Amino acid sequence: MTTARPEHLDRAKESLAGFKDRLKPAKVIDRYDLLLEDLSLIRNPRFKFEKDHAEALEAFMREYSAGKPLEEAGEWFYFPWNGTLAHYLPADEHQEVRTARNRQIITKEEQERFYSLKVAYAGLSVGSHGAMTVALMGGARRIKIADPDEVSASNFNRIRSDFLSLGRKKTDLVREYVYQLNPYAEVESFDQGVTMENISHFLDGADVLVEETDNLEMKIRLRLAARERGIPVVMATDNGDGIIIETERFDLDKDRQLFNGVIGDVTLDMFQSFVPSDLPKLATRIAGPDFVTERMMVSLPQVGREIYSWPQLGDAATLSGVAIAFILKRLALGEPVTEEKREISLDAILDPNYYAPSVQAQREGMRKKFLSALGL
Repeated sequence: MTTARPEHLDRAKESLAGFKDRLKPAKVIDRYDLLLEDLSLIRNPRFKFEKDHAEALEAFMREYSAGKPLEEAGEWFYFPWNGTLAHYLPADEHQEVRTARNRQIITKEEQERFYSLKVAYAGLSVGSHGAMTVALMGGARRIKIADPDEVSASNFNRIRSDFLSLGRKKTDLVREYVYQLNPYAEVESFDQGVTMENISHFLDGADVLVEETDNLEMKIRLRLAARERGIPVVMATDNGDGIIIETERFDLDKDRQLFNGVIGDVTLDMFQSFVPSDLPKLATRIAGPDFVTERMMVSLPQVGREIYSWPQLGDAATLSGVAIAFILKRLALGEPVTEEKREISLDAILDPNYYAPSVQAQREGMRKKFLSALGL
């Protein structure tokens, strides 16, 4: 488990000059003037149409600084992973500025509730997009993230990073992004992923679990533990250029079957008795066999033969993050969320021939063959 976070200047114990001298940052970012300009405009929205507001801005900055140098205002954070020292607004003002463009799509009260949400993210391929999008929207100040993997070259078609991240822990990339966006966040990293030993601690205090692991047994263990605690589970599955999204409302019904009943009332003992040849069938039932796209149907039997793993695209991973963030916001606000699998298909929305009778017939014919081959 990693709790590494930016180092915060404590002015009661150390001066800014001493802080800089001790840490010797490779880079210093200090545009507090721009932060205050944004803060002034946000609090004086009339200046959107009154362009001559230079004097008002100067007056705002004089009042804000109270005669002190701007470097003495706000908060300073040092990020040890890249040697950068940066100047931020105080916590409330930082949140005010970075979420100002959310309003009134998200009201002030709603934003506070969204920010208070505590989320556990298990699996940081698709899960990283959920965590980053929620953070971008000013939600979920406190999160837990878990993934045992390092970034491989084949991840770069869907993980929001670049080649300089090759070989780094996925948890590090998400944690660093969140902290640099909001150094007042609290991120707890489980760098070995979710295990038998840490699963309880991983879920302790969580309001929602976003489950995006590849391990079928861990998917079941996480849901059993979440159900016991009354924690809802959100899962998004890549599906070609689209996704399949599902929410399990264990917060409303602790007797609900796992995966909303699509594999029956499965237990760990039952799962461990399955022969390996049954696992593709089980995984397809969990993902949603009625929604699998044609190219995914063609691809899945080729895994381990012509292709190394099941195909995943960057647009689908990004769309998963959007859908996860939308659902987490609704859960935070106490708004209803569908409890059935839902397909978000860009093909269905944007392909003018998608619903043509001949195309539909061809698609359903492929689906029947695909499901028959799996024994479904």
